[in-house]
Amino acid sequence: MECVAAPAAADGGTTTTTAKTTIVLVHGAFADASSWNGVVERLQRRGYTVIAPANPLRGLYSDSTYIASVLDSIKGSVVLVGHSYGGSLISSAAAGNPQAKSLVYVSALMPDVGENGMSLAARFPSALDTATKSVPYRAGGGLNGTDLYLKPDKLHQVFAADLPESTTRVMAVTQRPAATTAFSEKAKVAAWKHIPSWFLVAKQDKTINPDQERFEAKRAGSHTVEIDSSHVAMISHPEAVTDLVLQAATAAESARPSMPATGSAHDARTETTLTGMAAASLIAGAGAALLGRRLRRPAP
Repeated sequence: MECVAAPAAADGGTTTTTAKTTIVLVHGAFADASSWNGVVERLQRRGYTVIAPANPLRGLYSDSTYIASVLDSIKGSVVLVGHSYGGSLISSAAAGNPQAKSLVYVSALMPDVGENGMSLAARFPSALDTATKSVPYRAGGGLNGTDLYLKPDKLHQVFAADLPESTTRVMAVTQRPAATTAFSEKAKVAAWKHIPSWFLVAKQDKTINPDQERFEAKRAGSHTVEIDSSHVAMISHPEAVTDLVLQAATAAESARPSMPATGSAHDARTETTLTGMAAASLIAGAGAALLGRRLRRPAP
């Protein structure tokens, strides 16, 4: 993980080194990790280590387990950012992980325990209901299931209305489907109940009802911003998304203590203590050896 170190103090004083938080960006259905490109570039320019893993899109339980394993490979504090269905995953993957310091939801699902994408959509209907098509799939080991795709003629209107149609035509061809289990499996945990959260509401979202996003954010007590964006705010408004992620990262970094830099007063005190202990051990050892020799000396 990248670190930003302050210059060492000339007097060997108390200068500290602060390691930047790692930011994990989790994409949602019908997309891939490249949907974060504009945000990744901006975060990297600010010196952050960024990971944007490929979301398997096979089901809430298996996908969140996979994201949790990605977190296990990271040292230090982590900010998780989820778009759309990716919000469900960070809510599960971060649960019980002390490294997860902040959660950021971008026009996202944010289910409570016992909820899923379908139950939330039933309460807050959107145009997505008529914009998907179901396609059966087969996998190894005799596993069968159903994938959901966005209809090519609906993708621009429902998913990314503020992007050029030339771009959304390509997105329609390259979209990654999500298995129906991504939206039917019920959340078993809700990390946002214990970890501070931030939420970006996309006011022109036709995929997830903006009222659902507001409800989720209010329920979680999230720091919330609203922007005029389609569902894919991280593509059409990468600056606004980056700003929100930076707020969460700054909060995560200010909430943990800095690590003492080499040559600090703390190190000097530790070194002095250890040196004193070593000297005391040597003196005690020498005294014991001398006493042993005296005890072994024959009587006159």
